[in-house]
Amino acid sequence: MTALDDLCQTPFHDADAPARARILSRLADTELSVALMAEPAGDTVDLRIFDLPGARVALAADEESRLAGFLGGPVAYAALPGRVLAAMLRAEGVGLLLNPGAPSEMLLDAQTLGWLETALASAPVPDEARLAAGPPRSDTVAALAGPLAERLADLRGMIAGAALAGAGEGHVLLIAGAEPARQPAIAKALSETLAFLPPQPGGVDIGFAETPPPAGALLFDLTPPPEPAPAPKPPKGPPILR
Repeated sequence: MTALDDLCQTPFHDADAPARARILSRLADTELSVALMAEPAGDTVDLRIFDLPGARVALAADEESRLAGFLGGPVAYAALPGRVLAAMLRAEGVGLLLNPGAPSEMLLDAQTLGWLETALASAPVPDEARLAAGPPRSDTVAALAGPLAERLADLRGMIAGAALAGAGEGHVLLIAGAEPARQPAIAKALSETLAFLPPQPGGVDIGFAETPPPAGALLFDLTPPPEPAPAPKPPKGPPILR
């Protein structure tokens, strides 16, 4: 089972809109093996295109073995992040058949790939405004807590903690412990995640702060998992009698 399989407890095409958006968000960050006509020549790849009723698609999988298994033997392929492959295919008007026969099987047309590309273009707008922060709305917590926890877990080691708080008419996601040089990339990654989630009244801003989180904020625990305890030493043998 892969990360995409885990998200597809309900098949992609039967899932509701928020679930499909979360799957596509994970797809964007997944390295995919896409079938080629021949081994890559330098920076040039010749995608293997399949003609389906009403669509032309490329074939890809989140594990190379799945690609070979579906095609019945070794296959030339290129490994590309999902976001890169989606942009390439959308530009050519080609769809994507992903993981055929697996729990995360999906057929994405060019329009869906265009929506994905638009969502990935989301970026935060720098703002120095200061708003009084307090507890987040319960419906916002219900909609965002799980997906944000997954995304923030990917950033463990880059940030020390995070908190979701209400702020003005909307909300703010406060990040602590991020190096200044990394803050733009972290903000972009979180902005992308929010673009795949249900819109919240007043929106959700992203901020960086080293002060204690506001009272009542939803805290995300990013403490590294404890080191495994050392294996106990085997007991000494019985004493030797002389």
